[in-house]
Amino acid sequence: MSLNSFGRVLRFSTWGESHGPAIGAVVDGCPPGIALTEADIQPWLDKRRPGSSRFTTQRREPDSVRILSGVFEGRTTGTPISLMIENVDQRSKDYSSIAGAYRPGHADYSYDAKYGLRDWRGGGRSSARETASRVAAGAVARKIVPEASIRAYVVELGGDPIDRDRFDEAAIGANPFFCPDADAAERWAKLVDDARKDGSSLGAVVECVATGIPAGWGAPVYAKLDGELAAAMMSINAVKGVEIGDGFAAARLRGEDNADEMRAGNDGRPFFLANHAGGIIGGISTGQPVVVRIAFKPTSSILKPMRTIDAEGRETEISTKGRHDPCVGIRGVPVAEAMMALVLADQKMLHRAQCGEL
Repeated sequence: MSLNSFGRVLRFSTWGESHGPAIGAVVDGCPPGIALTEADIQPWLDKRRPGSSRFTTQRREPDSVRILSGVFEGRTTGTPISLMIENVDQRSKDYSSIAGAYRPGHADYSYDAKYGLRDWRGGGRSSARETASRVAAGAVARKIVPEASIRAYVVELGGDPIDRDRFDEAAIGANPFFCPDADAAERWAKLVDDARKDGSSLGAVVECVATGIPAGWGAPVYAKLDGELAAAMMSINAVKGVEIGDGFAAARLRGEDNADEMRAGNDGRPFFLANHAGGIIGGISTGQPVVVRIAFKPTSSILKPMRTIDAEGRETEISTKGRHDPCVGIRGVPVAEAMMALVLADQKMLHRAQCGEL
């Protein structure tokens, strides 16, 4: 059995293939009575939509969402919410030349090894096209956690990091890279253009921060908030690494430097002097910003010829034509936000189920 669902109380399943007639998601467990229309979902899909700049795939998809069930007179009914997004700009013929060979770095071989067949039209379920369904489901989750402000942005592209001293939140929406450093965005434009001209691709690091989360969400052992977030982020196509808070950098600190010291706050809650833990200690939120970083590998479908084998085990060379993101991490920004929202909404409902309105 292949697992296509995520979540515990708020659970969503995605369906569809990159070059099929449509893709979508079913969100189950959403509380009733929440105001929800297609207009609440569409802006987030527009943020992820392909063809929005020369730095993303030129596949032209409007990504218009339809709510098929679970909503009556503009409010959720408590029953499964079915969301559908039609595919209208598939070019399956672009992939006919690679139908019999495995793209290095792509899921072609592993899918074939598992199922005994694969959908070579854009990779089927392994395509980043699947993430549009997640973004639609994430828009529903955002309605469940209105107290949360969720923002993601690219902090490194092609090995070139931003200057944290130049961090400007207003810049994130002012450039095609969702970059908070305007100077870095200018450098990245040349990096991506050069990689595309060379028939190659680049990786990226995306940071996602959620503020407004109260202390107490999560669980001590098997439903840790950071564990759930790590699983959610690792499930995104092309993600190969996840950090919470300082992440791997914490291993290079001394205990007194890594500990987030506390002082008495004016409201009776603690005031933290640092946030090395990324807002989560012992698997439970502390009330500080929840900070996650994810590493996207370079896009595997590239024009540069690569050595590989075909389905019969014969050595050959492959070059992938078609329309692909030169850096899949750019459009990974709204996907990271969606997965953060889905995990937080699920954890909020789990907390309420056990502890009530404490």
